[in-house]
Amino acid sequence: MSLAQETEMSDSEVDEFLGRHETGVLSLARSNEPYSIPISYGYNADARTFFVRLVSTPESEKRQFLSSSPQARIVVYEESESNPTSTYRSVVGTGALEEISPSDLTVEHIEQYGNAKRPLFEIWGQSKKDLNIQLYTLNPDELSGRRTEIDRNAVE
Repeated sequence: MSLAQETEMSDSEVDEFLGRHETGVLSLARSNEPYSIPISYGYNADARTFFVRLVSTPESEKRQFLSSSPQARIVVYEESESNPTSTYRSVVGTGALEEISPSDLTVEHIEQYGNAKRPLFEIWGQSKKDLNIQLYTLNPDELSGRRTEIDRNAVE
């Protein structure tokens, strides 16, 4: 039987973790309906802010959720193994997405969105004119991380 030890990650561990990853899952909620999608993000550790670029088509469910000003949650996670120990890390950020209009873009915004590695158009079957590209920031009201280490050889 395995033995698990869970610990809270410090702010600096959370920032380092988010800085070395570039993908996660964005979940949006309105009323009783959830919506989750994989995303690429940029992260500014000094401001503790996520920068997210979302692309949608006119009929997409994503666009419908975004237009309702939903609450948002970003989850970034990883699993690593070194026999006999498995380590799971996850960070969760919760807050409201704030859209950045093109006229409000700053040099810092452009640098941060450049860290979001997901290609803008290459994965879409529609022409570029049919795509809606929106830039968002998420300044989490809550940001926390956990590390769980499991010793698969330990006996309780």
